[in-house]
Amino acid sequence: MTGLDTLLPAPLDLDGYRAGTPQRAGALTMVPLWGPERPGIVPPRSGLKLKRVVGYGQVELHNGAREGVAIVPLHLGYIQDAAQNHALCSSALLGAGQTRRFDDACCVQAGQGGYLEGRDQWFFVLPVELRAKALRQRGRQDYAKLWPDISELNRAYGLPSRGHLEQILSRKRATLTQFQSRLELLPGQLGALFFVDGRFAGLELAPDPAYFAEMWMALVCFAYGVAAWHAEPERTPAEPYDAGSLAELRAELARDRAAQRAEVASWLPAPDGDVRVVEEERYLDLRLSTVTGGGLAGQVVSEHGRPVYASLFADR
Repeated sequence: MTGLDTLLPAPLDLDGYRAGTPQRAGALTMVPLWGPERPGIVPPRSGLKLKRVVGYGQVELHNGAREGVAIVPLHLGYIQDAAQNHALCSSALLGAGQTRRFDDACCVQAGQGGYLEGRDQWFFVLPVELRAKALRQRGRQDYAKLWPDISELNRAYGLPSRGHLEQILSRKRATLTQFQSRLELLPGQLGALFFVDGRFAGLELAPDPAYFAEMWMALVCFAYGVAAWHAEPERTPAEPYDAGSLAELRAELARDRAAQRAEVASWLPAPDGDVRVVEEERYLDLRLSTVTGGGLAGQVVSEHGRPVYASLFADR
């Protein structure tokens, strides 16, 4: 599968990364990625913790590791019962032992009182339908800023038109979490391409397989699973192979896989010279940048010009 280098603008590149065989679950297609690892980055579940919510739209995160920088995943969110759920609009870099307050977080549950506490650490990533909108809201201090977009998403999905994201994430959780078993996280995998209904949806890269494994459920079930659930096609029985021997069966499988890889490769977005990369912050040799334009949006963490973390998605 070729064309990976078109997804990250210069001076960033994907040399050394390779794509595996596409996996499909209904409308969601995932292409596993392997590549160079960057050890020492604190993973998001076991190392990065929600410390407290200071006030609505003000979230504190803590890097509890004794050493190692934490990369806060883009559009990370937390859900707890009887509390106002929050999500972040941006990624960030946190040094070992550092606590940081994000004053531009967004509430994702209109009308719900109560503050999140540093106890339950169930996190999600905003659905891709909301991600470009949330990225454009970074830096703006208004806890209700995403409610109109959440209401619109709920209405489009046949749900009550309210700024309550839990109508999807919590009430449809049993359906959405099926994607983590229908798609297989492979040994050594540290990234993935996601496509929904034959269209590019996102590219996710992690520093190492352990980091990506901790992001797996949040990405496959919530960031991309929501759109796939809505676009889920009617299931049709698979047609049997005409193979009459094991060798013929293997040949049929090889032809199928080659055709599938070619089809998925054709879904990759074409290169676009309008892509812009703007540096947001740095920590030692790590650089966090925002990517916009050319139908893409998201953020990338690079080190010496090489991607360490990336979360890029279609901006339609």
